[in-house]
Amino acid sequence: MSFHPLGLSESLIHGVQSMGYMDPTPIQLRAIPVVLSGKDVIGSAQTGTGKTAAFALPILSQLGQHGKLRALVLEPTRELAAQVETAFRDYARFTNLRVTVLYGGVGYGQQRKDLADGMDIIVATPGRLLDFLDEGAFNLSDIQHLVLDEADRMLDMGFMPDVRRIIQYCPTDRQTLLFTATMPPEIDRLTKWALRDPETIEIGMRRSPAETVRHAFYPVALGQKFELLLCLLERTNYDCVIIFTRTKIGADQIMHMLREANHSVVAIHSNRTQRERLDALDGFKSGKYEVLVATDIASRGIDIAGVSHVINYDVPQHPEDYVHRIGRTGRAETVGDAFTIVTSEDLDHVRSIEHFIGQSVPRLKLEGFNYKFSAILEGEGASGSAGNRKSKFRRS
Repeated sequence: MSFHPLGLSESLIHGVQSMGYMDPTPIQLRAIPVVLSGKDVIGSAQTGTGKTAAFALPILSQLGQHGKLRALVLEPTRELAAQVETAFRDYARFTNLRVTVLYGGVGYGQQRKDLADGMDIIVATPGRLLDFLDEGAFNLSDIQHLVLDEADRMLDMGFMPDVRRIIQYCPTDRQTLLFTATMPPEIDRLTKWALRDPETIEIGMRRSPAETVRHAFYPVALGQKFELLLCLLERTNYDCVIIFTRTKIGADQIMHMLREANHSVVAIHSNRTQRERLDALDGFKSGKYEVLVATDIASRGIDIAGVSHVINYDVPQHPEDYVHRIGRTGRAETVGDAFTIVTSEDLDHVRSIEHFIGQSVPRLKLEGFNYKFSAILEGEGASGSAGNRKSKFRRS
């Protein structure tokens, strides 16, 4: 099925096709007609499924021509905001609609100029948007379309009070689209307060890893985590690898220790400036760095092609984050490997992950590694073996 029967304007269909997209994804098939009808939407969605186009295309189609500021999209991170703004700009290339992005970590000058020039759509992170609203740079009185993207991530990052303030700046007579991977109680309360008779669409939810990802747990004593990480890197023939840590401090520590071990590595997390984060991503994508150490800021919304391996140095505390993290590899039908280093302290999170994805994850031991005793190697234990591999790890 092509985009033509969905009711989008011809200029937007032309924009989509010029980007090489000829057929809508299942998400777009379901969501676009509902958004075009003007209904509020609760979308259970994950990245990598065409979600952005599912809300951007019908919003752009309804806006039609350049005019007042009528659409606002809230994103939890600068990277997501920049990515979504680029998508809006690409889809609208054959229209006169204007879009800009507002986020922190950079100066106010260009963003203030864009606002003064007049925009139809703003994509923003909550903090920077409130900075401009509080100084009276513009107002949201004419907003017709409000998108709360990655709402659960905004909750996790402490943005919910800001999000509620921003919603109160918007008119009550508007269309609201909320996308979230999970529905914790606070998000459920937000939907009841901010949305009117919404239609719920489950679009591309994935509770299990893609079949193209081979994943395993590597149990080890707590004090041997970094030693095991080095051995995994030394014995793996990787093109590029993302290592996920739980904290920003941990990401920096791992980066410095890997550099001392002569790995080409860079780190990305929310304490980096926007320029540093963009440079890190560009360097990783270009091959300047073979290893990217990241917090969960990079597990959603950043599309990095060709990642051959993912290593969870810290087990994610939320099981859905496990799926998002390891989904950074094995994309576009290519095969990827995901390794998770597990200690006795992680057992509750391990069980939650396996319950969430509905399957047991193989426990592997690295052949020749000098394991120290740990309870996790007994009982709950490790089974199978990964030999001295300079290629991809064998599944046991």
